[in-house]
Amino acid sequence: MATDWLGSIVSINCGESLGVYQGRVSAVDQVSQTISLTRPFHNGVKCLVPEVTFRAGDITELKILEIPGPGDSRQCGDSQQMETGIPGVGCQVGPSQNGTGKVLKKPMSSSAPQNIPRRTDMKNQDIVISPQQQCSKSYMDRHMETLSQSKGFRRRHNSWSSSSRHPNQVTPKKSGLKNGQMKSKDDECFGDDIDEIPDTDFDFEGNLALFDKAAVFEEIETYERRSGTRSRGTPNEKPARYRHDENILESEPIVYRRIVVPHNPNKEFCTDSGLVVPSVSYELHKKLLSVAEKHGLTLERRLEMTGVCASQMALSLLGGPNRLNPKNVHQRPTVALLCGPHVKGAQGISCGRHLSNHDVHVILFLPNFVKMLESITNELNLFSKTQGQQVSSVKDLPDTPVDLVINCLDCHENAFLRDQPWYKAVVDWANQNRAPVLSIDPPISEMELGIDAKWSLALGLPLPLGERAGRVYLCDIGIPQKVFQEVGINYHSPFGCKFVIPLHST
Repeated sequence: MATDWLGSIVSINCGESLGVYQGRVSAVDQVSQTISLTRPFHNGVKCLVPEVTFRAGDITELKILEIPGPGDSRQCGDSQQMETGIPGVGCQVGPSQNGTGKVLKKPMSSSAPQNIPRRTDMKNQDIVISPQQQCSKSYMDRHMETLSQSKGFRRRHNSWSSSSRHPNQVTPKKSGLKNGQMKSKDDECFGDDIDEIPDTDFDFEGNLALFDKAAVFEEIETYERRSGTRSRGTPNEKPARYRHDENILESEPIVYRRIVVPHNPNKEFCTDSGLVVPSVSYELHKKLLSVAEKHGLTLERRLEMTGVCASQMALSLLGGPNRLNPKNVHQRPTVALLCGPHVKGAQGISCGRHLSNHDVHVILFLPNFVKMLESITNELNLFSKTQGQQVSSVKDLPDTPVDLVINCLDCHENAFLRDQPWYKAVVDWANQNRAPVLSIDPPISEMELGIDAKWSLALGLPLPLGERAGRVYLCDIGIPQKVFQEVGINYHSPFGCKFVIPLHST
């Protein structure tokens, strides 16, 4: 009877256009030649409809995957077989060329899902019939006896009892779990109804907005403070952070005031590392240079050291390696060097010689005097051996702005020079030229400064310079530490690895 096949799990191949369907037989209509499957799978994917119906003319191949026994539940078989989407291997039913059914050994189709036997073991029994006979009563009755005799299958009879078994029947092995336990696990994983799946997309942005990040971190912070479980440090201590040029391990605390002068300084500066550098009076600075000269630091050595440090600072202000590059010969910088007839002017001439040696176009202004200092004469002789240009008239200075103006006109003692016509003319030229100004060892009094400087370079220890001196830099001219101690200055070098360092007002 066709009703005996109800509850069987079958696989129906409807060709390339419709694909392969698997499901449990829920109805067989002999009049309209149709078969219905409940909870079907289409090409291994669960269908959205609970039941599908097929006509006999649309079926190309039919496979019987499982025939339930008398003690088997349809619901259990449905959960174990259909929800997993991996049916067992069973009978292959397909059309023959002459329209009549015949038995053949046929490998599994590549379009159908892999069949794994669960309840029965059917290896050699395959049934093939024509598609016109797949759902008819004659098909069901014709092969019922064959299926009942096949190895591993049991036919459902009305008079079937638990004691009557076929001699060749093989009882499937238990997997260690009861049917109820397997059903509960399968239902937990695959038992959700397709209608419960929402159609709308998940709102990630709206869901993320519900998360209060600050509150969560505050709660974690509060918990760690109470329990004392922090990854680093104590509950109320933040880990220290160091720069790339700072030591992590320190043998002793840092003393930032390592230079002490015998009198209260009028002004104090500090370095980039925080060391305090006090200013000294002009009298103490003059005494320091005199004692250093007595111990062998002659004026020539001091001029050379000052020229090297000043030229190094000027080269950095001109652009350093970006400007002074062999590939940038068309961008050769021009420096106007303004010097007076005194030791400050000799320091500027030494700086100009070093700048000219570094391929800088130097224009040296020095007024004509009948008698020059010996230090100036010696520096001029060396400067004349370079490619630098020396002028004595303001008219010979460039009309266009230069890259840098180095001011060495002012002196600490000879204030009468400010009344000379050449001095006033040079000051007017420098103020009209829009180039930045670097002053080397400027005087203390702002009234003696005719040219406002952007940078000023102090020697050894700074003087209490005013705002017109611009930003103050300090250079090391090589005075030994014991020379500082001899004049009453407790000195520790603030230069570190450099010879020129910037100073900041405190």
